[in-house]
Formats: sequence, structure tokens, C-alpha cells
Amino acid sequence: MNTLSALNPFRSTAWDPFRDLGTFENRLEKFFGRPFLTGNGGEKEAMTVAQWSPAVDITEDEKEYLVKAELPDLKKEEVKVTVEKGELTISGERKFEKEEKGKKYHRIERSYGSFVRSFTLPEGVNAEKVAAEFKNGMLEVHLPKDEKAKPKAVEVKVQ
Repeated sequence: MNTLSALNPFRSTAWDPFRDLGTFENRLEKFFGRPFLTGNGGEKEAMTVAQWSPAVDITEDEKEYLVKAELPDLKKEEVKVTVEKGELTISGERKFEKEEKGKKYHRIERSYGSFVRSFTLPEGVNAEKVAAEFKNGMLEVHLPKDEKAKPKAVEVKVQ
């Protein structure tokens, strides 16, 4: 190697995307303060056990608002639903499965840990009559509308 090529910062080297990915992972670890999972042989994988937030759908009809939350692997005792000061809060925790002897984990993509989802209730919700049901990993929270808040048809006479 001559002196010029040793000083050239743009010298030709083979691009290794995995080396760049490792550098990026190290930066993310420092930024988020969480280690990445290590796989076989101590190699890092690009997945983390992150905090999770369950997916939620909110719909409305003339009678109520309906909040549906996907909570797979949870039991109803592990989920808490509260309505307080005009806010609906759903919280709980999905615990990591205990490691079993003789079982290797090759990939862990599902997230575990505590979660809290909070939603401001719209005007006209009757907080006294909120009801929740939990079945097959799906939480449904029914937020009935006050009679005053329900739309009423008014006949308009044309003269």
C-alpha cells in the first residue's frame, strides 16, 4: 500500500451491511438504555423486548362508543379498566413465558411488559354505566351515551 492510499479516507473497502447494522444497534442501545437480545454464540439480533401497547379500535353508533383492545395471552384478572375524571384507562401486564430447560429461543418478536392506554372521554358519555367484557384476548369497553347526547330528529316544516 502506498502512502497516498493510506491517507485517503475514501479508500475502497467492501461494504458490510451487517457491520453497519451492528453499529446502529449499539447507538440505539445507548439512546434507549436497553440491551438488544443476544442469540446463539453471543451474536446480537435486531429485535428487542420492548414495552408494548395493545392495538385499539374505537367506534361509535347512536347508542354508545365501543373501545376494542387486543390483549392476547392475558387473563381478565391481569387487565384493569378505570373511568375517572373524564378519562378511560386500560392497563395491565403481559409477562414473559418462563424459560424451560432444554428449550432454545431462536427469535422473540412478541413484546412483553406493562402497558397503559388512556383516552379522554367525549362529552355525553354516561360514565356511571360504562361496562367492560373480556373474551378470547379481546377487551370490549362499552361507553353508553347520555340521553341528552343522543341525536334527535327534528321535523322542519317548510312554509
